[in-house]
Amino acid sequence: MQKRSVSFVFPMYNEAENIEYTLRKAAHLAAQLADDYELIVVDDGSTDGCGLLVDTLASKDLHIKSIRLKKNTKFGGALAKGLLSASKEVVIYTDADFPAKEADVHKALRLLDDADIVTSYSLVIKDSSFKRIVMSKTYNFLVHLLFGLNIHDVNSGLKLYKREVFSGMELKSKSPFIDVEIFLKAMRKGHKVKQYGLIFELRTKGKSMISKPSIVARTFWDMLACKFAG
Repeated sequence: MQKRSVSFVFPMYNEAENIEYTLRKAAHLAAQLADDYELIVVDDGSTDGCGLLVDTLASKDLHIKSIRLKKNTKFGGALAKGLLSASKEVVIYTDADFPAKEADVHKALRLLDDADIVTSYSLVIKDSSFKRIVMSKTYNFLVHLLFGLNIHDVNSGLKLYKREVFSGMELKSKSPFIDVEIFLKAMRKGHKVKQYGLIFELRTKGKSMISKPSIVARTFWDMLACKFAG
């Protein structure tokens, strides 16, 4: 497998308990994957001090790029900023608690030899919350119904892109719907998507915010805007 330069992108909101471990894990993995790499952390207006922590880590490690957003964008703005700021050949997005195993990142990267995007999905039900399970299944069903997008888990916590996917791409969504927007725009340009099943590690620290009512509401607003406003 050809070694390519790699950008890791981590959108972050109140992840003080996770981000230092995540960056250590990412640095160890990136050094295996590439000779040239960067670790981009986009702080989405956090209030727990994790942005300052990343600033401190970045001052000691030139591979770490700290980007601070003044206002919380409900995930989508932070992810867009990170993806569009990436400068390396391969862009790897994962959550700030780094739920993917290192071996799965290696396997997913090999699939990128014959694709432009590799997106993961969980082989098991990882969430014990009935509410979260229903929300996820409903959301993925609506995405398929409204946009014909046949992706097992649109908002999965591991995606790999060739950087040229984002060339000239303008991203409007401010919510987790941004994943759908990227898929739609990339596939319209003829980019090939492969899906990869894995078993994510469970979050043990911090709290996912994706099911907050304000984020869910913004996600559905962005979905309707994309469908009917273009």
